[in-house]
Amino acid sequence: MKNNETIIIGIDPGTRVTGYGLIATNGSHYRAIDYGCIRPPPSLALSDRYLIIYQSLLQILDNYLPHVLVVESQYVDKNPRSALTLGGARCLAILAAKIRSLKVYEYSPTKAKIATVGWGKASKSQVQQMTKSLLNLKELPQPQDAADALSLAICHALNLHSKCNLQKEI
Repeated sequence: MKNNETIIIGIDPGTRVTGYGLIATNGSHYRAIDYGCIRPPPSLALSDRYLIIYQSLLQILDNYLPHVLVVESQYVDKNPRSALTLGGARCLAILAAKIRSLKVYEYSPTKAKIATVGWGKASKSQVQQMTKSLLNLKELPQPQDAADALSLAICHALNLHSKCNLQKEI
């Protein structure tokens, strides 16, 4: 890390797949540091999957020492049980960040898509393609959850230097 860089980690929470993406920014330039997914075995009890997600997030935070964590905002799902379990995964990311004394911001998927692609209803493949382009990656970021997490980090990086300040600290 260079002294003038801010490291941002984006988190796309989920109980089956939690995407993460780390970028460094020094204003108008961005570079990917790492990205990937946490995939607890689906056969485990929900509480055990939560533990794996939480421990994995702490390890990632300790390895890369980001300055800020950005998480996808909660949406209301038609299935209340799905919304609750997704909310649990989201809370784990927030808790891990706060335990490591990080500021936490949230953005809706629509805002992240607007920041990355320019259109709030962009497809997952469009988000992957623009994320690849903005970060000068050799390949599309896989899986899509990791691309979504990188998109959240890019959204926050853009808002750090914007006069429209769309960021919301939580």
